[in-house]
Amino acid sequence: MSQNNVLKGVFFVALGATTYGMLATFVKMAYSEGYTTAEVTTSQFVLGIIGILLINSFQKIKNKNTAVKATPKNIISLMTAGTSLGMTSLFYYLAVKFIPVSIGIVLLMQTVWMGVLLEMILEKKLPSKQKVIAVFIVLTGTVLATNIINNDIKLDWRGIAWGLLAAASFTTTMFTANRVATEISSAQRSLYMLLGGAIIVFTFAFFTQVTPFNLAIFMKWGIVLSLFGTIIPPMLMNAGFPLTGIGLGSIVSALELPVSVMMAYILLNEEVLFIQWIGIVLIILAIIIMNVNFKRKA
Repeated sequence: MSQNNVLKGVFFVALGATTYGMLATFVKMAYSEGYTTAEVTTSQFVLGIIGILLINSFQKIKNKNTAVKATPKNIISLMTAGTSLGMTSLFYYLAVKFIPVSIGIVLLMQTVWMGVLLEMILEKKLPSKQKVIAVFIVLTGTVLATNIINNDIKLDWRGIAWGLLAAASFTTTMFTANRVATEISSAQRSLYMLLGGAIIVFTFAFFTQVTPFNLAIFMKWGIVLSLFGTIIPPMLMNAGFPLTGIGLGSIVSALELPVSVMMAYILLNEEVLFIQWIGIVLIILAIIIMNVNFKRKA
């Protein structure tokens, strides 16, 4: 693979991670205007599905309808996998309702050690020393990044619980997304996973939205949330990862963490202490350690 293609892949992944890193700040801003979690997630998924449908239609015309079509089995598998995508959005948005965005993104990054644990359970073998070291660094970084060693900091336990649940469901999403119906186009896969996620989101909205649904959310925040959450990042990641490879792509995608914290600092005036930045750097370091091959080639 040429150096130009790798650089192009790095650009796509970096832009996708940066875009997704901005999402939680926009959600928090929507909350400040009185919109509910149900309104935020519903508008994001409805407009996201419409956007992905348009992309699929464009690709069909461009490819003259020659692309591999999803079978009923593919559709069911992808929609089932997509339910974890819907839960990730719900849990993450509920988390940032109770805790700062800068803490919420750190909790979401617990996918690093959760992924190692899930891999150990599924493959029934102990993780490598490299992964164990990375997990230890992540946990150390999390303690610093959340600043829980400071007795003056009071974090709402509900936000922590929702944040950890978001990380758990996101771990499931990552494991299933790259293993289910890989023979069809990424746009088709994104569409059916979004439809599966929408079932979870709409069910949540049906049971929790006690006030009349504020349709203004679609024009005010829905377009931004769907673009930054369900359309741009997946398309850029799917275009970039094949060019960078999983290792380099995972390292570059860690940009999501500092971008999310910086956005919260600039737009929400959230206080981020020096010790928290050290924790964030440690988490990024752990992601690099997990994805770099330290063995020399013969």
